[in-house]
Amino acid sequence: MKNIDKKSLEKAYRLFESNDIEKIEIGTTKGLLQIHEYLFQGLYDFAGQIRTKNISKGGFRFANALYLNEVLAKIEQMPETTFKEIIAKYVEMNIAHPFMEGNGRTMRIWLDLLLKTKLRKVINWQFVDKVLYLQAMERSPINDLEIRTLLSENLTDEIDNREIIFKGIEQSYYYEGYEKDNDE
Repeated sequence: MKNIDKKSLEKAYRLFESNDIEKIEIGTTKGLLQIHEYLFQGLYDFAGQIRTKNISKGGFRFANALYLNEVLAKIEQMPETTFKEIIAKYVEMNIAHPFMEGNGRTMRIWLDLLLKTKLRKVINWQFVDKVLYLQAMERSPINDLEIRTLLSENLTDEIDNREIIFKGIEQSYYYEGYEKDNDE
């Protein structure tokens, strides 16, 4: 694991261990910025800041930086009372991809906070297959049924289970290609 990723992972654990997670605004752009800044402060000079450059991944162009603030304002207004609505909001936030780096890790914590607050559930990420998840997310701008089904199959009401939270954080970093060193 690269040093920057190791430090960010340690910060992710600390976010929960310190109960700083309780200070995060739920379901808002501000809350997403708070999480990003917490995870990446001191690691990236853009921690907690909305990107000003256009980015793409695998031929998919994320929201144009010129319109990103307007897009984020619209996403923030999306309903979040049902699982279907929350996943639709998550998918739209992924399409926006507001940061230069660290979007996935930040957004999965943001999603779990939203689910925990609104539905008293979280996703047990350790059981969500990396390949299936990434494929479903890639297709989600066209249809979110696949990602919704995959995530709903792994919902749990064990919202305060430390092991589920920490294994979920580790899985989130694994999705991004980071694996723990064997010598840790």
